[in-house]
Amino acid sequence: MKEIALILFLVTYVALLVLPKWRSYIAVAMAAIFVILGIVNFFDVWTIAINWNVILMIAGTMIVVALFIESKMPALLADLIIEKAPNVKWAIVLLAFFSGIISAFVDNVATVLIMAPIALTISKRIKISPIAPIIAISVSANLQGFATLVGDTTSIMLGGIADMNFVDFFWIEGKPGPFFVVQAGALVSVFILLFLFRKLKQPVQIEERAVVTDYVPSLMLIGIILLLVVASFIPNKPNITNGLITIGMGLVALIYRLIKTRSWQKTCNVVKEIDFHTLALLAGLFVLIHGITEVGIIDDIAAFFLQVAGNNKFVIFTLVVFVSVALSAFIDNIPYVATMLPVMLTISTAMGINPLLLYFGLLCGATLGGNLTPIGASANIAGIGILRKAGYEVKVTDFLKIGVPMTLAAVLVGYGLLWLLWS
Repeated sequence: MKEIALILFLVTYVALLVLPKWRSYIAVAMAAIFVILGIVNFFDVWTIAINWNVILMIAGTMIVVALFIESKMPALLADLIIEKAPNVKWAIVLLAFFSGIISAFVDNVATVLIMAPIALTISKRIKISPIAPIIAISVSANLQGFATLVGDTTSIMLGGIADMNFVDFFWIEGKPGPFFVVQAGALVSVFILLFLFRKLKQPVQIEERAVVTDYVPSLMLIGIILLLVVASFIPNKPNITNGLITIGMGLVALIYRLIKTRSWQKTCNVVKEIDFHTLALLAGLFVLIHGITEVGIIDDIAAFFLQVAGNNKFVIFTLVVFVSVALSAFIDNIPYVATMLPVMLTISTAMGINPLLLYFGLLCGATLGGNLTPIGASANIAGIGILRKAGYEVKVTDFLKIGVPMTLAAVLVGYGLLWLLWS
């Protein structure tokens, strides 16, 4: 069964890469095949395999963001960024950098959902394709996911197993935490973006600023951020807490919309803004990863670590970082990190080393590695989904031109700093 699961898994990811328009259908169909073949139990699909916390966070954010876009706030932010940028190159870089700052405190996917509409607006105003700017936003969002406890689902997982609170991500055991390591990588990524977009020197200008029609959606987004930060300090909370917070705010947004417009039709139109294709793709991927975990493929990887590294701390750390980068390029990092965090604790205990070294190395590789391919991270999938809805198809090469150099630069910086600080 293990061989069959591995073959089906590889076939699925090849199909996802070469048939981008059919990704959601492919993922769901292959997930169904996993269930039919008995690789995944049908009841486990709904109770264990699918990460409902992530699904609910995305759905809730999409609802609030739909009203956020309608309020003209993204258009105003786009105008403000354009005013500060001397040319198109700097407009894109500032937008990506701003996305990274937001992503340190908001889920990566939520950040893309918030920032992509701004990029679309800017691209229309200066008459360029939005593909490169939105890819830059997605990659930048992923770079910052490891910066704080609430920056990404994987960070929340780490906080749980390592008993880390919000402050620990800044300073822990008398040393700089992940936040400062991530910022070093983000700084390098800015120079990478400046080089990649060096030819876009045309000036940018606006005739007049957009006028915000409703500030409530913006307050709702701020409310989501604050609630997620507060929730991070609550001990022993349900794993679905962040999802409930976000979908709850989404329901509040729908109620507000209904009261304001007094129209069921206009309220239902907001629900239609949810990208159900992206949600289906993620759900299918969760089931696939659960399947290969159940048959022992992920465990085989952990055994490989120990066999190759022996008792060498540097070798095991290097393997953890770069194998995580390679795997996260093709599989969603949430199920992978959930599986590997306990393995890191086992390895560190057996070798007598500080588990934070391996924990941080795992998240550095798994978080950044997702930027190597269009399907390596949920934020990338969300960004490409937004482009698809706007009428743009993203080629794999379009993504690789930006994702690969930014990923390699950030990984090498993070790898070096983590070893210096925690070895």
